[in-house]
Amino acid sequence: MNELLSPKTAALAVKPIKLGFLGVGWIGRHRMKAILDSGIAKAVAVADPSAEMTREAQILAPDARIAAGLDELLDQQLDGIVIATPSAAHGEQSIRALEAGVAVFCQKPLGRTTSEVKAVVDASRAADRLLGVDLSYRYTQGMQQIHELIRANALGKVFAADLTFHNAYGPDKPWFYDKTLSGGGCVIDLGVHLIDLALWCLDFPSVTAVTSELRAGGERLADSSQVEDFACATLTLDGGAVIRLTCSWRLQAGCDAAISAKFFGTEGGASFENVGGSFYDFTVARLFGTSRETLTLPPDDWGGRAAVSWARRLAAGQRYDIACEEFVAVAEAIDRIYAQNGRAPRCP
Repeated sequence: MNELLSPKTAALAVKPIKLGFLGVGWIGRHRMKAILDSGIAKAVAVADPSAEMTREAQILAPDARIAAGLDELLDQQLDGIVIATPSAAHGEQSIRALEAGVAVFCQKPLGRTTSEVKAVVDASRAADRLLGVDLSYRYTQGMQQIHELIRANALGKVFAADLTFHNAYGPDKPWFYDKTLSGGGCVIDLGVHLIDLALWCLDFPSVTAVTSELRAGGERLADSSQVEDFACATLTLDGGAVIRLTCSWRLQAGCDAAISAKFFGTEGGASFENVGGSFYDFTVARLFGTSRETLTLPPDDWGGRAAVSWARRLAAGQRYDIACEEFVAVAEAIDRIYAQNGRAPRCP
């Protein structure tokens, strides 16, 4: 008799996949640990320009080889590679790995522009190799619940959503503030999660109109080379739903972070909100007029789930997935937010 295996048992029932890790700073090591702890994979090699970071990575994987860079990683006969390098390198590194026949899991953003993201997705399709992006908030227990409520029509027709990601800190690496390297400021860094959550929950309808306001130091951006630290945007979707997004770096928020995603339908609403300024702890509630029903409370160890999900699919033999076209839709929305800064909406 065939039996369904639990994820942990299934991981032990197959030979671990062989992975390389390119970029092992904090986020790269966190994703590395999550994947290795799952038992799905082993770390064959790691590469990072910082000797300190590679030493930290070897604590997690003492047998992993220290590689000089991407070329040496790709010489290791890998099944997949996890990329956590600065944004400017994501597209080119992902394409090189895919063209070498290696599956890719990349930090967001996958590219600085729609054209870069599309080139990576095209490479995944041409090579027939699995591509994943660390859009990690999809994998929180709370957003999974909201996604299911909307798919089950439990909120009725969803006609509006408000999503927020305010970070009281700015990034600590200089390249974030160089648009040629980062692709932009808080929109491409934080807003990418909000856009992905909104479109994912609503099954990726097309975006019919975009308006936006981008600021730096409280003032409207003087030119397109500046990097924004505050942004608000409105996206109108096919079918009429209106999505409002707000994100920032270094906002005087009175706490470390203010993160939320709220969806409003004709039969009710749903709210995903961080607790006490935390980047990690969230509550979810169903909303009914003036009352609410709490569905989810912390803790929820969600940070590495996107990476583990990708590794699990790779171990199961999955190759190109048409769902990665969603990454292009998110990139298109980001490009339109930048292009529409301060412009009046166009009439249909």
